[in-house]
Amino acid sequence: MMEVEMESMAASIGVSVPVVRFLLCFAATIPFSFFSRFISSPFLKHLYSASVGALLSYLSFGFSSNLHFLVPIFIGYSSMLLFRHRSGILTFFLGFGYLIACHVYYMSGDAWKEGGIDATGALMVLTLKVISCAINYNDGLLKEEGLREAQKKNRLLRMPSLIEYIGYCLCCGTHFAGPVYEMKDYLDWSEGKGIWSPGAKGPSPYGATIRALIQTGLCMGIYLYLVPHFPLSRFTDHVYQQEWGFWKRLGYQYMSGLTARWKYYFIWSISEASMIISGLGFSGWTDSSPPKPRWDRAKNVDIIGVEFAKSAVVIPTFWNIQVSTWLRHYVYERIVQTGTKPGFFQLLVTQTISAIWHGLYPGYIIFFVQSALMIAGSRVIYKWQQGVPPTMALVKNALVFVNFAYTVLVLNYSCIGFMVLSLYETLASYGSVYFIGTIVPIAVILLGYVIKPGKPVRSKSRKEQ
Repeated sequence: MMEVEMESMAASIGVSVPVVRFLLCFAATIPFSFFSRFISSPFLKHLYSASVGALLSYLSFGFSSNLHFLVPIFIGYSSMLLFRHRSGILTFFLGFGYLIACHVYYMSGDAWKEGGIDATGALMVLTLKVISCAINYNDGLLKEEGLREAQKKNRLLRMPSLIEYIGYCLCCGTHFAGPVYEMKDYLDWSEGKGIWSPGAKGPSPYGATIRALIQTGLCMGIYLYLVPHFPLSRFTDHVYQQEWGFWKRLGYQYMSGLTARWKYYFIWSISEASMIISGLGFSGWTDSSPPKPRWDRAKNVDIIGVEFAKSAVVIPTFWNIQVSTWLRHYVYERIVQTGTKPGFFQLLVTQTISAIWHGLYPGYIIFFVQSALMIAGSRVIYKWQQGVPPTMALVKNALVFVNFAYTVLVLNYSCIGFMVLSLYETLASYGSVYFIGTIVPIAVILLGYVIKPGKPVRSKSRKEQ
């Protein structure tokens, strides 16, 4: 009877039964997270987090999912237990190695593209969590002097117990779709320390949870309305390739990218509600008067920020926020040599790691290389903008608009590869608009070597800062 009801539900919203099963379990993380608020014992909270996470994984993906999850959990914990001095690097390469092997074996992108689902997406999030935990335990051996602020804040001085570790990995169902968070924060939350201590003024989570749920409903409605009108199969269709003009094809690319983003907005809104209602999403108070609670740890996307980004540089701070933060702290900053500034090489390596984390499809690799070019080009335009004196406000505003238009163009052109995945479809879609989203960033980057902006004009207050 339940299977029949799921088939009926799946047919009504145009998705597969496995996707419906996943969505129901994912939505169930909200009430399960709510109940975790009433568990005061740290041990019981860890046990509850681990048990609920394993149960929902089993109901979503089957028994094999938990066997897959045990592999990175074992890799991370045994590395910390036996090889603390090398635990970070060992977990990084072994964890990523297993994830890549699963990507190759399951080729999940094909299933996701057709509306299917498996445990590989959850394994992606879990891999980042075990790596960050091992690196932070490794950092606990280092002297505090010379460490970056993130390292000082997140490093672990003691080995987490096994139940703490598994609870961290599976808590609030965040291994389904994120957000990624730090072991140090999880331990403080479960033990009632820091901003979660009984003496601290904790906010009510209900208003923020309701806001996230309303956002979830709106995002789902918009996605279900748009997706039938912009199928991915259109990019290799004869009508699209031969009969449509350049501007119509470019407009279709924009609408396809916009449509796909609402699916992610919907998923991340559910996880945001789950993190907020548990209390783990709380990250302190604003400096405003009166102060307002911040839920930054739960937030994985800023919809307005993404859709109206004035520069491609800021998109990682709005899109998949916690993974972008993870990449910055555990890849980008750690490959910068002491005394030097990060450049295009560090950006390209970071984006390549991100591509491999998603999977080995050509579309992923091309998209993230494209995104490195997109960000580098946007930086050039921003430097030009900063070099314009205040007396030329019209020119400065024009460059602000140029950077916004550049970001919209290149982002929505580039993301087609992320969606269609195959090399043929990616090149067909890019070629249909004469590779404009590749040529423009390269041209801007090269032009940056020719047109050198003046020194940025800063206000007196900013100089004092």
